[in-house]
Amino acid sequence: MGHTEALTEEQQAELLEKFDTESKVRKFSGKRVAFFVSAIAILYSLFHLYITFYPMPALQQRAVHVAIGISLIFLIYPTYSRQDRSRVAIYDWLLFILGLMTAGYLIKEYTAIVTTRGGIPNTLDIIMAILTVVLILEAARRVTGWILPILALAFLSYPFFSHMNWVPTLMATRKYDLGDIFGQMYLKTEGLYSTAIGASVSFIFLFILFGAFLAKSGMGQFFNDLALALAGHKQGGPAKVAVISSGFMGSINGAAVANVVGTGAFTIPMMKRVGYSKNFAGAVEASASVGGQILPPIMGASAFIMAETTGVKYGTIALAALIPAVLYFLAVIMQVHFRAGKDNLKGIPKADLPRVKEVMKERGHLLLPIVYLIFLLYRNVPIGHAAFYTIVATVLVAMLRKSTRMSFKDILGALDSGARQSLSVMVACAVVGIIIGVVSLTSFGNVMTSSIASLGAGSLLLTLFFTMIASMILGMGLPSIPAYIITATMAAPALAAFDIPILVAHMFVFYFGIFANITPPVALAAFAGAGISGGDPMKTGFTALKLSAAGFLIPYMFVYNPAMLMIDTTGIATNAREFPVAATMDIAMITITAIIGIIALSAAIEGYFKTNVNPLWRIVLAAGALMMIIPESITDIVGVIIVAAMFALNYMRNRKEQEQIVQVK
Repeated sequence: MGHTEALTEEQQAELLEKFDTESKVRKFSGKRVAFFVSAIAILYSLFHLYITFYPMPALQQRAVHVAIGISLIFLIYPTYSRQDRSRVAIYDWLLFILGLMTAGYLIKEYTAIVTTRGGIPNTLDIIMAILTVVLILEAARRVTGWILPILALAFLSYPFFSHMNWVPTLMATRKYDLGDIFGQMYLKTEGLYSTAIGASVSFIFLFILFGAFLAKSGMGQFFNDLALALAGHKQGGPAKVAVISSGFMGSINGAAVANVVGTGAFTIPMMKRVGYSKNFAGAVEASASVGGQILPPIMGASAFIMAETTGVKYGTIALAALIPAVLYFLAVIMQVHFRAGKDNLKGIPKADLPRVKEVMKERGHLLLPIVYLIFLLYRNVPIGHAAFYTIVATVLVAMLRKSTRMSFKDILGALDSGARQSLSVMVACAVVGIIIGVVSLTSFGNVMTSSIASLGAGSLLLTLFFTMIASMILGMGLPSIPAYIITATMAAPALAAFDIPILVAHMFVFYFGIFANITPPVALAAFAGAGISGGDPMKTGFTALKLSAAGFLIPYMFVYNPAMLMIDTTGIATNAREFPVAATMDIAMITITAIIGIIALSAAIEGYFKTNVNPLWRIVLAAGALMMIIPESITDIVGVIIVAAMFALNYMRNRKEQEQIVQVK
């Protein structure tokens, strides 16, 4: 469409490389090397499909997953950004072989490790463990940058000095030797091969692969076209299109920065064309892409990690995430709507837009695999099996229309692409495993929990605040899945002292770990949006922060009233049919007042409702909105009165202005 002025693939690739280290890959000049790498990637995907039904022992399975993954990284990712990317350096071939050896050794020595030696490492075990840690840290540096490896090294150094006299009593531990530390990392499922890698190998990889198959079938184009058909002609339509399409795609692919560039290349030029500022256009895309990580049903695969970590069923988590996600996206859309009203920004003419009926007829069948996935998960089919069946269903459903049909080459391409996309999550989970290994070996997790509790001084509100800060710091510059795993390990336990339900605590840290992507100074998603829009990165980041203001309030709302997550904290209900009627009414009232409060807060932030809201009224309106967002009956009543009064005053003021305009004419 001529009106979109979308970025070319070359421009997208350039932006991705600038803001997303995961995209700085080699482009092989030799066909043999390119074929070899693709073959390894395809076999990597097939391996995961195979072990879904024929699993290996956990330690071996996880070791193979990591070994092949880091070996691929050494072939695909250059050592440094300015290195010649047309060929693989000799030392990278050596690293490729060493990477494979890390799993080969464990498979060969597995019986001796678990029986003869009982998990106690010998000298060769320690050497292989150190080699594996070094290789993983180097692979992570190439893919994710320096932040995560430095964080892991800081944790890894802790048990080497934690026994010394100068260490504070709270942090002091017994003395650990190399065998203790690296045996924990390499020979057990509590270090490198912890639950983080367990989740990566069992189902995260499969859901990334599912996303790759959906992309090959044209799901991205479908979401864009459907969003255009539904909202493109509305007031400020292109920005609403960005929120809708980016939210859906962000939920599936789980990669905020890549999603900003992928969908933003299409939506940001449209927003600028109808009159949105550069900074606002980039911020809308960033806010929606990050919000996709909290949007059911897939939530960027983090929902499945949460199910594994908390022991709460996936269906319960997806349902719990629904109302907060709706409130978040409502807040973004309403700010977009009010900004369009304030600046008199119109939508795209209907004649230039696709029609809903045509879009659904051409690609609507692509929704069937997602519906099928939800059905399988609702029937408690194992997550890995559900992902496998859904991948098969995607291929079959895509065959229904010529425009979405996948050839054998497309299927191989999806297997290749899915494996490559999984590498960043795999290596991040492996590095997170180092952190988890140190936490489980030492008392550092308790130290972190005690520190947050001490700062909170027995106050739930203060403890929540410091947990929020810790979660955002720990989540800086990380993909959503490792960000959640780290915050769940380090920050969530601090809330246990207040008898907060485990799901509520994990949802709280999950939200703030995710929002680190749009919180300056390390707002990577916002910086990527600014790269497309041509705006100022920091201003775009702060605008994204303003658009996501409700997102920073919602976690506090469901902590103080868990009914918002549609969970029964009384222990009465075991399924949806047994859920107390009173609790259902409570949920309905909380949701309705929160929706009105969110709309009022959006109007206050933008300073517009029907007409401009003067500064004093904005403050009063914001106060009323916050009272409605707080889940208390008295504050709700006061908030309703204030918001109704402010809306009524502004409505009458708008009518008066319109009458004056008519009289002048």
